Amino acid sequence: MDYDVIILGGGIIGCAVAYELSKYSLNIALIEKDYDIADDVALVNSAVIYDGAECKDTLMSKLELSGNKLLKNIVKKFNVPFKECGSLIIAQNDEEEKSIYEMYNRALEREIKDIDILDSDKVYQMEPNLKSKVKKALYLKDTGVICPYDLALSYGEIAFDNGVNFKLEEEVLDIQKVTKGYKVITNKNKFTCNLVINTTPGENYSVDTNEKPSKNRCNLDYFLLEHDFESNFNNIITTIGKDNNKVFSVPTVQGNTIVSVISNNRISFNEAKKSVMYLVGELKDNFINNFYRWNYYNDNIIIDDSLIHEGYIKIQGKHYAEVTMTPFIAKMVCETIVNNLNCVLKKDFIDKRREFYKFRDLNNEERNQIIKMNKSYGKIVCLCQKVTEGEIIDAIRRPLGARTVEGVKRRTGVTLGGCQGAGCLDKIVSILARETNKNMTEIVKDSKNSKILRYRIKEFDSV
Repeated sequence: MDYDVIILGGGIIGCAVAYELSKYSLNIALIEKDYDIADDVALVNSAVIYDGAECKDTLMSKLELSGNKLLKNIVKKFNVPFKECGSLIIAQNDEEEKSIYEMYNRALEREIKDIDILDSDKVYQMEPNLKSKVKKALYLKDTGVICPYDLALSYGEIAFDNGVNFKLEEEVLDIQKVTKGYKVITNKNKFTCNLVINTTPGENYSVDTNEKPSKNRCNLDYFLLEHDFESNFNNIITTIGKDNNKVFSVPTVQGNTIVSVISNNRISFNEAKKSVMYLVGELKDNFINNFYRWNYYNDNIIIDDSLIHEGYIKIQGKHYAEVTMTPFIAKMVCETIVNNLNCVLKKDFIDKRREFYKFRDLNNEERNQIIKMNKSYGKIVCLCQKVTEGEIIDAIRRPLGARTVEGVKRRTGVTLGGCQGAGCLDKIVSILARETNKNMTEIVKDSKNSKILRYRIKEFDSV
């Protein structure tokens, strides 16, 4: 056998499973078709950590609550940016107030703690900038905001340092059952293994017997606001809404705000802006850093281990709280595999991510010290975000390092400032080309069909 375990998909769940399994004496490979891991994480590096109270489905709520408890230790261990802040689910009328009480009673039955129902005066006292009408609000204390890409990258890098073989830019074409184990066929190779974990939702292969799960998908339009926006909130604010149409505001770890609209139908920029003004008041264009569109999923995540006796586990479905659920899902899958394979815990397991530095978060003394060690940290590439050349080089040279502009952006925060990359994109492309030994015309934004520079007008050594 080439491997004991092959994991399909380098999303946040795939990386978390790889991390948990790398604690054991197993030969593991992870196959991802894209240039980078964690491409399933939203473009804005911010996600809500839920406590299970808002979720109607009991099983999904349990996954949220269990994942919430595990994440508290993980973010400290991995040094992942995390902000503990409460959530306010707002009711504006009698009907919505009834929904609030139903949610509250359901949460108590599930033994979810630190929740309360607040009247309007208390809500406005907590959030004086809130513009919408409030009759009652459900307060959920045990929630927060995390940088999900940093979490996924931490899982992946630690798994890499503990021997997991990551195969990027390799697409799985089929999985076939053989006499002992499985044959995994990709566009580049054929591998054999004892056990396959398929974390790619919606993908079916020869070994699969079930149909593709249906996708309960809505549209998510959201604005990333500037740091100096006057109506920022301390808590996560959510409206109840009807038929999947609701508005919410999230204070990011970086200190600015995301305001979002969830809707069944595609809406325009101006319609989305009008909807969020319902919460934050007047929103002038100069306060909008960027506008994004993403998918909002509300499927049940199913861990199908019905073929575990044959060595196959499939995780399918997409859910808006996937980041919250991930630690518990990974732990459950790992326990199932360990119970079915002859393996033991490693004595030399490295449970720590390699050090990195964010120049903008250091004081002047720390900056001077790091510049003495490495002069490239004294060269600012992105003025808006205060990202140095040293940080970009580190992001490229690290385990599972960046190979695209999007990869550098997500790891360092470049191009997310007011100029949106106008002052630094050419420098980033130049550094990527130099560090990866490629021509500048080969550097892509995020995929093979997204080249930054199509042609060279004249042959210069640098830009």
